[in-house]
Amino acid sequence: MTPQRRVFSRRTAKAAALPHPGRRALLLAAAALAATGGATPTPRDAGARDAGTDPYDTLRRRWLGIALGTGYDPAAQPYASRLAETGELARGLHSTMAPAADSLWPGHPFDPPAGITMSYRRLWTMTQAYVQQGTGSTADPDLLPGILRGLDHLSATVYNNATTRYGNWWEWQIGSPRLLMDIATALHEHLGDDRIRAACAAVDHFVPASALGDYSGTSTGANRVDLCRSVAVRGILGRAPDRIALARDALSPVFPYVTRGDGLYADGSFVQHTWVAYSGTYGQVVLDGLGRLFALLAGSDWEVTDPNRQIVLDSVEHAYAPLIHDGLVMDSVNGRAISRGLLTADDRQVMRGDHFHGGQLIAAIALLAVGASQTERDCWHARIKGWIERDTVTPILTARQFGVADLARLHTIAASPLPAAPEPTGHRLFAAMDRAVHRRPGFTVNIAMASDRIAHYECGNGENPRGWHTGAGMVSWWSGASDQYTDWFWPTVDWYRLPGTTVSTKRLADREGGEWGTARPDARWVGGTTDGEYAAIGQHLKGLGSTLQARKSWFCVADAVICLGAGISCSDGVPVETIVDNRNLGVSGTQRFVKGPNWAHLEDHGGWVLLGREPKALREDRTGAWSDINTGGTPERRTRRWQTLWLDHGTDPEDATYAYVLMPGASRREVARRAVDRQWMSVLANDPGRQAVDVPSLGLTAANFWQAGTAGPLTASAGASVLTVRRGRTATLCLSEPPRTGEPLEITWNRPVRRVRHADDTVEVLSTGPRLRLRVTPGEACATHVCEMTLG
Repeated sequence: MTPQRRVFSRRTAKAAALPHPGRRALLLAAAALAATGGATPTPRDAGARDAGTDPYDTLRRRWLGIALGTGYDPAAQPYASRLAETGELARGLHSTMAPAADSLWPGHPFDPPAGITMSYRRLWTMTQAYVQQGTGSTADPDLLPGILRGLDHLSATVYNNATTRYGNWWEWQIGSPRLLMDIATALHEHLGDDRIRAACAAVDHFVPASALGDYSGTSTGANRVDLCRSVAVRGILGRAPDRIALARDALSPVFPYVTRGDGLYADGSFVQHTWVAYSGTYGQVVLDGLGRLFALLAGSDWEVTDPNRQIVLDSVEHAYAPLIHDGLVMDSVNGRAISRGLLTADDRQVMRGDHFHGGQLIAAIALLAVGASQTERDCWHARIKGWIERDTVTPILTARQFGVADLARLHTIAASPLPAAPEPTGHRLFAAMDRAVHRRPGFTVNIAMASDRIAHYECGNGENPRGWHTGAGMVSWWSGASDQYTDWFWPTVDWYRLPGTTVSTKRLADREGGEWGTARPDARWVGGTTDGEYAAIGQHLKGLGSTLQARKSWFCVADAVICLGAGISCSDGVPVETIVDNRNLGVSGTQRFVKGPNWAHLEDHGGWVLLGREPKALREDRTGAWSDINTGGTPERRTRRWQTLWLDHGTDPEDATYAYVLMPGASRREVARRAVDRQWMSVLANDPGRQAVDVPSLGLTAANFWQAGTAGPLTASAGASVLTVRRGRTATLCLSEPPRTGEPLEITWNRPVRRVRHADDTVEVLSTGPRLRLRVTPGEACATHVCEMTLG
């Protein structure tokens, strides 16, 4: 990861020289009202100074409006039940709090990975019950002393400027200070100067200016945004303009696109922990944190004015929306969080699946919209409204994961006159994180791969110890209901039979290959090319803890995904399998499964056309608990029924192959008809050197060249991915260089071409006429290069 220089603007020095920057107080106050919808941010803030004359109090009040919500009726649903639940939890916590030398609550010592943070989280629940209306404990004279007692105990025993941190760095630098600052903001009028000084001193100690220095280590991406959040609020509470300016300026390295390591890439990929695709969780943290800070500082002397902030705003459409489907965010970008499932956190039990993470991301986009342009805001609100209407698995407007602040923002959007945006169609390739999303009317497909840039999987902190093969070409897809991977999928699935993968059945140890994304294959050729509608995707697969190698290709077309495998070789002494699919049928699914001569169909799901080898099928019930795959998970065991379809390549295969077509949502008749249609598609090549198909009805020819070679009308001088689409007298040729050597390569299309209408700057036209010859200088990002032409 290349460290980036810390960025400071002229405002830093100016702000540091002003003890009370009040020149723009009127503008700041107006912005505060706009950010909170004109409502009072918190019902217990009557003692604050006049917002028009004190910028620090204005920012503090605005932060409470963002955190606690505004403009809602606490007596109306769903707010009333949520507030009542908060009050009930707070009273229970208050009654059981018993400060001791090593804990604040019995049985929850400070030493475990997040014991201090858990204590602050409980105090934050009690604080919310005290300051919010409708909790049954609003302004409770007994509750406030309990909160202060807890704060004083944590300050005296563990979280102070004399303690040397130990254990998990995150607890000291992100988890605890973030909550402490929120509590101190909400109870500002009750704390007194000594408590505020102690809280600020603790944050200064554990999150010093040096933590926001070099953009490296644990101070990157989502972590950097979280650090800046605590420092900014500490600056407001401590009336320290230099700390607010430091937090603002330290955000700047987060904005630009990166080319390696943590952060947002130009193709929309988001990576955290250097090697892990993480748009759905850490990416959500970035959007949420930046949304809060943009809204907080808008119009003040510390407003975020770095022009690169537009990259963040553009990322909603470019990087995040393509990964959200009917309210869920695809698990391939949720990292080890796929194992969290049913956990108890914040003293509530909530199912944390793909819809949970999707809801979090949608709420973050709603928050970011506060600081966006009107055009952006309208576009995002239309998308959010569509996701709200289509999410029938975990209805967003009543989801238990949300507090009243997020609920209020989401309900406002749902009630707006804007029309709901439908799910888009098209293809998005996230080459920098080895992920692809193919959207068509009626279905969505997601492909997850691994390379020397992106880990097989991530485990750590007792989470996701069996995610070994989630990057081995796992194909997730939805047609109709969107609960396939939500309904106890991960605790009950056979981890050696993830859909779409090719695996050695060699047994692996939990956490095989190491934690935190260290398990990466030394495979370079992973990626593909797309014209935005169709795509050619490929993966040089190398098995985790195995001698397995294979070349896997997916050609994504109008109503199907054509799946090819070649060069499947292994010497582990065990069978090797390609999992055509493995569908979760629910508690006791009775969907009819039918096998034809070279096809199979699953009622209410879709079908598969098998080209060659006869598949094996199994319907079985599998039982598991979230605690099996996460030390923090619940031990409750559930059973789900599974329908598995796989190809057995035998023990220690050499150069085995496969070919099949996935048809999500297709009827039995459509699948059977496709199986006998010899004209629809032909496989031009399927060997260790090249894989290619031709679909005449679409005018599509596509090839993945693992090395120099020819497939049908296409010839490549080196490893490349090529897609041609003919529409009448015009055609488009798209290509990329997944090996990422950056070396020029030549492509020949044996097709008469009259003239080239347009070519990217990276594409040199060598000749037209009887055939087209191009030379491409690809760079090292596996970008798609385009040539448009008129056919001869």
